[in-house]
Amino acid sequence: FFFTLFLLSLVIIYMHVLKYRSYMRKEEMNMVSIDKLYKLVLLLLLATNISVVKSSSNLANGPQPRLPDVEDRAVKALLKLGREQEKFSNISYQCDNKTIICGNCNRTFCHVTELDLSGQSLHGRIPQEVGNLSRLRILDLSGNNLRGEIPISIINLQFITDIDLSDNSLSGKLPPLQMESLQFLDLSHNKLNGSLPKSFLNLTSLEELWLHQNCFSGDLLPFQMNNLQILSIYFNLLNGSIPEELGNISNLEILYLDNNELSGHIPQQLGNLTQLQQLYLSTNYFVGELPPSFMKLVNLAWFYAQGNSLSGKIPTFIANWTQLRTLDLLGNNFEGPWPKEISSLENLDYLALSNVVTRGRAYDFPDLSRMTGLEDLTLRKCSLRGPIPGYIWELKNLQNLDLSFNELSGQLPNSISTSLTSIFLRENKLNGLLPGWLTKRKNVKPHRYVDVSENLFKLTTSEFNASSDDPDVNYFPGCSSNSPHTKDICDDYCHNNLKYDELFINCGGKEVASDNKHYSADQNPNGSSTFYHSETGGWGYSSMGLTKSLDNRPVSLIIKDTCNLSNTAAVLVETARVAPISLKYYGFCFSNGTYTVQLYFAEIGLSKKQAYPITPKRVFDIDIQGENVRKNYNIEAEKENANGDKMVEHNTSIKSYLEIHLYWSGNGSANYGPLISAISVTKVPPPKHHPKLSPALKAVIAVSSLFFLALLLLLLRKLGYLGGKRSSKEELKATELFPGGVYTFRQIKDATQNFNVVNKLGEGGFGPVYKGVLPDGTTIAVKQLSGKSKQGIREFVNEIGTISALQHPNLVKLMGCCAEDNELLLIYEYMENNSLDHALFGPEEIKSRLNWSTRVKIILGIAKGLTYLHEVSKLKIIHRDIKPTNILLDKELNAKITDFGYAKLNEGEHTHVITRIAGTTGYMAPEYAMRGYLTPKADVYSFGVVTLEIVSGRNSASYRPSDQTVYLLDLAYVLQEQGNLMDLVDPKLGTDYSWTEANSILELAMMCTNPSPTLRPTMPEVVKVIEGKTKIKTTSSTVRHSTDEIALTKAMAALSQPSPSESYSTAGPSEATPPLSNSNNITNEI
Repeated sequence: FFFTLFLLSLVIIYMHVLKYRSYMRKEEMNMVSIDKLYKLVLLLLLATNISVVKSSSNLANGPQPRLPDVEDRAVKALLKLGREQEKFSNISYQCDNKTIICGNCNRTFCHVTELDLSGQSLHGRIPQEVGNLSRLRILDLSGNNLRGEIPISIINLQFITDIDLSDNSLSGKLPPLQMESLQFLDLSHNKLNGSLPKSFLNLTSLEELWLHQNCFSGDLLPFQMNNLQILSIYFNLLNGSIPEELGNISNLEILYLDNNELSGHIPQQLGNLTQLQQLYLSTNYFVGELPPSFMKLVNLAWFYAQGNSLSGKIPTFIANWTQLRTLDLLGNNFEGPWPKEISSLENLDYLALSNVVTRGRAYDFPDLSRMTGLEDLTLRKCSLRGPIPGYIWELKNLQNLDLSFNELSGQLPNSISTSLTSIFLRENKLNGLLPGWLTKRKNVKPHRYVDVSENLFKLTTSEFNASSDDPDVNYFPGCSSNSPHTKDICDDYCHNNLKYDELFINCGGKEVASDNKHYSADQNPNGSSTFYHSETGGWGYSSMGLTKSLDNRPVSLIIKDTCNLSNTAAVLVETARVAPISLKYYGFCFSNGTYTVQLYFAEIGLSKKQAYPITPKRVFDIDIQGENVRKNYNIEAEKENANGDKMVEHNTSIKSYLEIHLYWSGNGSANYGPLISAISVTKVPPPKHHPKLSPALKAVIAVSSLFFLALLLLLLRKLGYLGGKRSSKEELKATELFPGGVYTFRQIKDATQNFNVVNKLGEGGFGPVYKGVLPDGTTIAVKQLSGKSKQGIREFVNEIGTISALQHPNLVKLMGCCAEDNELLLIYEYMENNSLDHALFGPEEIKSRLNWSTRVKIILGIAKGLTYLHEVSKLKIIHRDIKPTNILLDKELNAKITDFGYAKLNEGEHTHVITRIAGTTGYMAPEYAMRGYLTPKADVYSFGVVTLEIVSGRNSASYRPSDQTVYLLDLAYVLQEQGNLMDLVDPKLGTDYSWTEANSILELAMMCTNPSPTLRPTMPEVVKVIEGKTKIKTTSSTVRHSTDEIALTKAMAALSQPSPSESYSTAGPSEATPPLSNSNNITNEI
């Protein structure tokens, strides 16, 4: 067409030229001819145009490119999710609109390249057909009601760059996503579960990965995709530690790991993320110090580490974060004081710090004068002293100020910044008169929440009562402060001078009766800065903290739940009162005496009905009468008692007033403060004096007892339980019940190459231990019980019966046994790294692998293994011989306890006094070694000694007569008295360890080795301390071991020469005969 048009145009131009020449020459005939020819050319041009138009019309009405059938069905299947009432065939759509964009067209087909169905109220399951959209680049199904699993067919989308399935109800495990072109993946706000698929590591083009608010569990993957800029995995159930590989993601700008169950130390490698702008680590179980490498994070603007167990000095390198706007260190264990260097952060608008470890010291208020843009300032429980600086009250942008639980003094100013909307100054030493901006609040803007309770202000009873009309201000001076008017105010709640012997409160609920007790109603809705006293008298509550949730929804301070609970006190846990930070209940007008306080709890405040699929964590401390009775109490994790209740019970002494304090202190939680459902306080009745028995009645009882005892012995003899001994065959039948493998002697002989000395691993207390290899390649350790070991069939059956019932990652696994003729063999899993004794005191090669984190891991492993033996297993086991040779190490240097052949079954809570001692000198608790007094606390003592060995790298049993100290524990006591306990730390560690963590573990070891068993912690408490989840109050008993104990140790050292340590042992413990009358009368069987 264009070519023809071009030729005709040339002809027309040529004719114009001819016509012009003819005109100039006045040749009329030629001009007439040219005009006719000109008209003919115009007709040809018109005909050409008509032909082209017709051709175009025919082309338009002809076949058009269309979607392939498989893509057409896929689109219709997706559209059907929003229109279930329509027939599948009736669904129509248009390409190239806002939701469906097509491309890659040829004469026959086009393909869907972008599909945006976000917010279309789609419901149902994502159809498998979506995988047929082979050219799809962008898929957005966010903001719908889709459920079920993500279809496996989605992995066929090999050209996909963006996938957004967020804000749905998708569940199940993720398919193995392997699309190399994928750059954006958002699966947040769903209910997806399982571990993160390792296929994620192959998404090398990924730039943004959003997985938050799901139910993912297991370990965090070692992501190291260089293009990744955003990694968001907060609010899941991930555990383990942060992989070091994350430090290789050089372009990472945002890292959200908060609200998981991650633990351990924060790796140094994260300091390599120099592009990082936002780092969220809140609400996990991280311990130790912030890595020094963090000084390189110069672009950091938001840093959240709230609700962990981080420790050590507040690092000065934070001053390098010059772009920092938010610094949240609430609820950790940092040590003061506040570094002066950090005061230079002029861009900071949010600063939060609490629970500073002070070691008995108080600190001046830090200089924050250069932080003029502060909007939120929290320095709670930081042991601050002196007056509040005047410039704090003049900060123009400051909205929230929390300086509660300090030692601040002085008076409040007469005027403050109008931007302040909440002021919390509870439990300080502020004094003087209350200013007008606090007392004259009527119609004053802005409205403020103010808590200045439990200070030393001059406040009369009438002034205090006048303030009670304002639900958002709290002046209550408390009942235990030094204010001269405190007693008058508290006594004013005693109607008619009544004295009470009991108190029952249904927290957050109406008046109810339960178990013949009348519980008072507690339905006052206020609590941000509130003191409320019951109109009936006798009690009140004081609540503090701003109410907010993770998604900034309003939070009610009274929670109700109508679930049908089966426990006896169900009516008491249908409601609860909650407070963001601090909740105190006061009991007034009690008669003096000892009372039983029962606190009822039920986690009805956090449910899956909220905007996230997993239940958040609520952890808080419980104090009664100023004594901490539960540290880091977690309602959800707490076990129910026999009645199905979750209750804390504590006896306390009351003189007129009772104070119950629930306080949020971090350690694994954030945003959710303390909660309580009911309180019961009853007086403990005085002991009853029973009349003495007459001598005649005593004689009758004694004769009757002897008669029934003789009858019982006769019956037992008749039944064969006494006087006889089962045959070897009968005893061997017990092994048939053994669930492990039963091997023939030939099999074990072949596995150990006929017990070749080359395969000998060590010599235990009851025979040698050999390495063997089974035909399937499994490496085993074989304990061969020698004929002189005194261990016969009965003991053999006892040992395998005991060990096979115990299954735990920190216990050596018994794989099988062999009993033929006189051969008694036990087959264990093989431990590649031998014993802890070998690692600590053996070749330098393995010693070099015992860095600080490995030592902590070993200590924690031993503690968890003992916790299982003492508390978790159905058979309550006391090991009796915890020592380095009975701690084996696997390939990854994980600790595993061995040797239960002579473990003592601890049925119930009974104390055992035995006549044969099973233990090793230097590790036995004094009450066990000298008097045969056996409880689980004997294992706690041995654990403490082993812990000292691990931290110090010294052998406890080494006798040094030239030293002032006799053995390692004695040395530890001397250093502790001198204040130099940290001198025990192994010099081989250099400075590559956490001072705070090492000091904590050494203090814990000293508590475990306390001469008094009642003052030692339990093993579950030990585990929580090592994990940083709790703290145990140190006792005042820091005296050295008793003279008898030291004499005992010296005698043992004198009687027994040091023997070569066993390189590998699964043998039973050594035995010692307890002293009968003289502490030096001791033998030790090796």
